[in-house]
Amino acid sequence: MEADAISNATPTEEVNGPGNLMDFLDEPCPDMGTYEDFHTIDWLREKSRDTDRHRKITNKSKESIWEFIKSLLDAWSGWVVMLLIGLLSGTLAGVIDLAVDWMTDLKEGVCLSAFYYSHEQCCWTSNETTFDDRDKCPQWQKWSELMTGYNEGAGAYLLNYFLYVMWALSFSLMAVSLVRVFAPYACGSGIPEIKTILSGFIIRGYLGKWTLLIKTVTLVLAVSSGLSLGKEGPLVHVACCCGNLFCSLFSKYSKNEGKRREVLSAAAAAGVSVAFGAPIGGVLFSLEEVSYYFPLKTLWRSFFAALVAAFTLRSINPFGNNRLVLFYVEYHTPWYMAELVPFILLGVFGGLWGTLFIRANIAWCRRRKTTQLGKYPVLEVIAVTAITAVLAFPNPYTRRSTSQLISELFNDCGALESSQLCDYYNSPNMTRPVDDIPDRPAGPGVYTALWQLALALIFKIVITIFTFGMKIPSGLFIPSMAVGAIAGRIVGIAVEQMAYHHHDWIIFKNWCRPGADCVTPGLYAMVGAAACLGGVTRMTVSLVVIMFELTGGLEYIVPLMAAAVTSKWVADAFNKEGIYEAHIRLNGYPYLDQDEFTHRTLATDVMRPRRTDPQLAVLTQDGTTVEDVETLIKDTDYNGFPVVVSRESERLIGFVQRRDLTLAIKTARQKQDGVVSNSVVYFTEDAPQLPPNCPQPLKLRRILNLSPFTVTDHTPMETVVDIFRKLGLRQCLVTRSGRLLGIITKKDVLRHMAQMTNQDPESIMFN
Repeated sequence: MEADAISNATPTEEVNGPGNLMDFLDEPCPDMGTYEDFHTIDWLREKSRDTDRHRKITNKSKESIWEFIKSLLDAWSGWVVMLLIGLLSGTLAGVIDLAVDWMTDLKEGVCLSAFYYSHEQCCWTSNETTFDDRDKCPQWQKWSELMTGYNEGAGAYLLNYFLYVMWALSFSLMAVSLVRVFAPYACGSGIPEIKTILSGFIIRGYLGKWTLLIKTVTLVLAVSSGLSLGKEGPLVHVACCCGNLFCSLFSKYSKNEGKRREVLSAAAAAGVSVAFGAPIGGVLFSLEEVSYYFPLKTLWRSFFAALVAAFTLRSINPFGNNRLVLFYVEYHTPWYMAELVPFILLGVFGGLWGTLFIRANIAWCRRRKTTQLGKYPVLEVIAVTAITAVLAFPNPYTRRSTSQLISELFNDCGALESSQLCDYYNSPNMTRPVDDIPDRPAGPGVYTALWQLALALIFKIVITIFTFGMKIPSGLFIPSMAVGAIAGRIVGIAVEQMAYHHHDWIIFKNWCRPGADCVTPGLYAMVGAAACLGGVTRMTVSLVVIMFELTGGLEYIVPLMAAAVTSKWVADAFNKEGIYEAHIRLNGYPYLDQDEFTHRTLATDVMRPRRTDPQLAVLTQDGTTVEDVETLIKDTDYNGFPVVVSRESERLIGFVQRRDLTLAIKTARQKQDGVVSNSVVYFTEDAPQLPPNCPQPLKLRRILNLSPFTVTDHTPMETVVDIFRKLGLRQCLVTRSGRLLGIITKKDVLRHMAQMTNQDPESIMFN
């Protein structure tokens, strides 16, 4: 039998009522019942422990006023944790937003009046800024102007170009160095690992204090370097780190891994709330995308945490527009039924882009893992940053930060807009109000912007494939939205110009009269962004809610829904896995997804030991010595052992965890006189009949789980998979008429599912 055949063994439950864990101890051993790194928790056991704890507190609360106050504090501790998570994650998100704005602008110039001001803040404070040149003010100087006194000409352009690349390289070098030296877990988006942790897997240090600190600092550096990545995914990781930090303050959460995961689900909601300024979308994202176990109580607490986080971010006001987000837009034109056709086409584009991105990115990440490339993460980051900076600077749409690009693409062209995208020919006798400008013919600025956007689209599609997954914090939401927003804006301008020049066509005749404001290109950008994000992540409900909270476009829910559903259908036609599930599979995390298992196999086909494997390692209820147990632990890697009446009968009694056995024997040798190597270990209620000269036996019944989950050998695997998924089991034992035949662990189930889909079953291991 393979070394991990019992790799997901369960800690024992306190099955014999109140009392100590071991008969020879006055107090329970502190590490008893805890889990080792890279193991799966037992949800049933954690729920049982919390029920026992709650029952004790309730009973004690009737004894005195002090105990009653303690019970109230325990009941309120969950809300206190949510409040703290919301405050800290909101504050960190605000600080990150402000720092990213400043450092992004630092690549191009500096504010002379206050070096810590971004370009926008610098010009806000200036009294010499004119409306037409609102981005230019004497206090803000580009590097060439500061160093040479010249702002125009080839020399100034090359100096600015060189310094832009140098700043980008220095930011990314600092980011990858900090991650590599101090917190290797701070790299990537973090959402695949958060999903795995919330499903019950233990990854020690992934949500630690160092990870929180380094991820916050390096996220600012990575985004400021101009790489094609976003801060939204990593903010979920940052919020979960905050949740884990505050869990350690309350024993209710620090000592129960199941309760801890309820807090982390709420923290993920707070992370999305501050990432997008979308509290309701954050709760739905946690429910739809990352959470494995989401009771109603967690829903309320997630809502509260997301509310506090959003309120804190709004108080900081990092964007200076009194909004939670940078992308807030107000469109003044309704959408028309005929526009559903281009919206659905954008959904098809989103689905195709999602499929292309996932396949290409996973192929590149697999190559990184299996070749020499993975040994040089710093070099890879520097190379990708250099290529990105060199190619991005000449194009104004790739030079600026991706968030600013999306904001400009979402914007409607009002009378006050100075963007190139709004360079239309105006009618000299136009007397309409500024909010209702009719469709106009595109000017030269629009056509220049179109080919620049087309180049930016190709650049973003290609470079994002190589950027996501590098050893720096890297989110995928913003780059995906940028790809969709660029494609959407191009389609929007095309439809707008068709409607203007061919308003007599039958498709435009009914709803677009000459001189009317028919088409809003910014809306197409918004729909395209939703379609591409949905194609990559396969989100639907939470995506639509996030998008309308993000932009304030409540009226445009139907176009967003149409695009999101279409992109999911198209992408699912090629492969049902989203980017996060694909990375979970690539890394070999033991994550049991929600897809149906439809193959006709039985428990006996999956259980261990197989015919060619060694005999199942078991303990007998009263015929094993301490030395036998220690030898079994030393010679095997199993994390638990079934306990049977005798090796002849193989009648199942219960199940005991390796960690509990080791701690019990170690503690007994220290605290109980007479326990030696040839002492008999027994799991029965009464001590066995022993010869007079035998050393004192060791009773370990209290660490025995007397009710392990069992199935028969003819149980369909469809049922077994459902049991593992819905009950959160680590393993179940296979019996026939009470006789032990074998064991099925979570990893055995995952291997079998991989085998049934023609994948490599050995890929199911933590890598």
